[in-house]
Amino acid sequence: MTRNEQQKSHSKNAAGGMNKGKIAVLAIVAVGIAAAAVWTRRGAEAPAAEAATGGGALVAVTVPATLSEAAKMGERAFNAVCAACHGANAAGTEAGPPLVHKIYEPSHHGDYAFEMAVANGVRAHHWRFGDMPPQPAMTKADLQNVIAYVREVQRANGIE
Repeated sequence: MTRNEQQKSHSKNAAGGMNKGKIAVLAIVAVGIAAAAVWTRRGAEAPAAEAATGGGALVAVTVPATLSEAAKMGERAFNAVCAACHGANAAGTEAGPPLVHKIYEPSHHGDYAFEMAVANGVRAHHWRFGDMPPQPAMTKADLQNVIAYVREVQRANGIE
């Protein structure tokens, strides 16, 4: 192969590689734009329950007649740490969403989602209450009991 042919071959490969690089960058940008559009749309479709309620609960909650021992301890921890925003019996307030809501059913927000929310906080995505800060003072044992409490209250309200 002559030197001229080598240069042409190199130029072709470089151009092809450059085109592949441009395509990869464009694909990444397109995915980012699509993700941003979905993220923004979710915020625009926030549930109607977040409307102002005069300071009351956002949803009606049926309280279970009995709670397991873990849920009883969880209720105490919930009232001490979570109820200020999520309301009595997890019914929500103007400061935070109700956890007794289909959005928080176990198949959509499993127990791990609650663990991550307490550990890391949550960026607002289903509701327009703002971000939830991490709750570093809550122990793992208390958190497991809070999850038991929330799940039992959810089941009493048909959320499974």
